[in-house]
Amino acid sequence: MDKLKEQILELTKQYYEEHHKPKAFEVGKDKVNYGGRFFDAQEMENLVSASLDFWLTNGEWTDRFEKGLANYLGVKYCAFCNSGSSANLLAFSALTSPLLKERALHAGDEVISVACGFPTTITPILQYGCVPVFVDMKLPEYNIDENKIEEAISPKTKAIMLAHTLGNPFNLKKIKELCEKYGLWLIEDNCDALGSMYEGKYTGTFGDIGTSSFYPPHHMTTGEGGAVYTNNPILYRAIKSMRDWGRDCWCDSGRDNTCGYRFTKQFGQLPLGYDHKYVYSHFGYNLKATDLQAAIGCAQLEKLPEIGKRRRENFERITNNLQGCEPYLTLPKAEENSDPCWFGYLIYVNEGYGLSRLELTKYLEDHLVQTRNLFAGNIIYHPCFDEIRDSDAYRVAGDLTVTDNIMNNAFWIGVYPGMTNEKIDYMTDMIKNYLKEKGY
Repeated sequence: MDKLKEQILELTKQYYEEHHKPKAFEVGKDKVNYGGRFFDAQEMENLVSASLDFWLTNGEWTDRFEKGLANYLGVKYCAFCNSGSSANLLAFSALTSPLLKERALHAGDEVISVACGFPTTITPILQYGCVPVFVDMKLPEYNIDENKIEEAISPKTKAIMLAHTLGNPFNLKKIKELCEKYGLWLIEDNCDALGSMYEGKYTGTFGDIGTSSFYPPHHMTTGEGGAVYTNNPILYRAIKSMRDWGRDCWCDSGRDNTCGYRFTKQFGQLPLGYDHKYVYSHFGYNLKATDLQAAIGCAQLEKLPEIGKRRRENFERITNNLQGCEPYLTLPKAEENSDPCWFGYLIYVNEGYGLSRLELTKYLEDHLVQTRNLFAGNIIYHPCFDEIRDSDAYRVAGDLTVTDNIMNNAFWIGVYPGMTNEKIDYMTDMIKNYLKEKGY
C-alpha cells in the first residue's frame, strides 16, 4: 500500500510540472492579477496524501498545522478554522464568553474600529448586538488615526478590533497603551498581514487575539481557511468551544474521554453523569476546517519566509518604478517602527490635477492590469447599513473625512510572490503611460 501511495504522489508531482508550473509572462496577452495561489508540487502531494488517508474532518494534519503556525508566530495556542471571516467571528465571540466573567462583552458595549476595510472585521460586532465606533483613518499609512482613538472612548467601550491594512501594521504601541489604560480587549485582524513585523515582533501577537485568512490570494493559502491565535488559555478554550459547536468537551475528533470524567460530572442542570461530549457551555458553531486544507497549509508554512521576502521586494520595486509620479499620486508609507509584509500596493490619486481614480483603474483594467479598491471604502454607505443607518447600532466618532477620501481616490495593485519583474514593470509602465496621456 505504501508503495502504491508513493507512485500516486510521484504522478501528482509530474502532473504539477505539466499543468501548473508557472509560464513566462506575455505582454498584451496575459492578465496581471492582483494576487493568486503561490504553490508548487509539495502542496498537491500533501493534499493527495491527505485525501488518500480519507480523514474528512480535522485530524493529524490539522494538529501539525496549528502547532506549526503557532511556532512560526511565537504564540501558545492556535485554532484552525474554515475562513478568515470565521476567524474574526470566533475571535469576537470569545470575548462574549461567560468564562471571562465581568470582562465579557454584552449587547450595547462599544468596540472601536474603522469604516474602511473588509466588512467581516465589524460584522461580528453588530451580530452580537455590540456597537462599532468608527474612527477616521490617516494617510499614507491607511490605518486608524491613533491620535483620534482616545476621544472616541466612552464608559461603554470594551474593546478595539482593527485590521492591519494590506499588511501595514497600525500603531500598536499607542493602541496597546490605550488598551492598558482603559482595560480594553484588542483583536488584531491579521488576515492581510501574516509575516508583518512591528518593533521586531510579528503582528497578530500583540493583542489578546489575532486572526488570519488563508484564502488563495493571501500570504499563504489552504484554499478556504483561517486561524485564530492567542496566548490566553481561557480565550483559547472559548475559541475552541465556539468553533466546535459550543461544546464543553475538548476531545479531538475521533477521540473520547481525554478528560477522564466523561460520565462522572454534573453540568448546568443536566443529570449527573450526562455524556460530556454532548455538554454545551457556549452558543457555538461548526467552523472547523479539514485535514485536506491543513495538509496544504503545512506545505505553505515552509514557504512563508520566501513569501515575505518576495512581497517586500515586489513592493520596493513598484515604489522605485513610480518615483517621479508624485505629486500626482501618493504612494503608501509603512507605519513607523514596522516592517510590513505587504498584501497589496496602495495608490492614492491626488486631487487638483484633473485625475480620477475611476479613470485610472479603468485604464489599467483595459490594459489587463487587475486593480482593487480598499475593500468597502466606507462601510456605512453600503446597502447593508440601510436598515440601521438612523439607529444607535453604530457610532461615528468625529468625522470620516479621510475615510471618504480613501473611498473616492485610492486603489491597489498586487505584490504577491507570483509577480515577476516583467509583470511589475508592465503595471508601473501602464500607470506612467496614463499620466503621460493626461499631460503629466
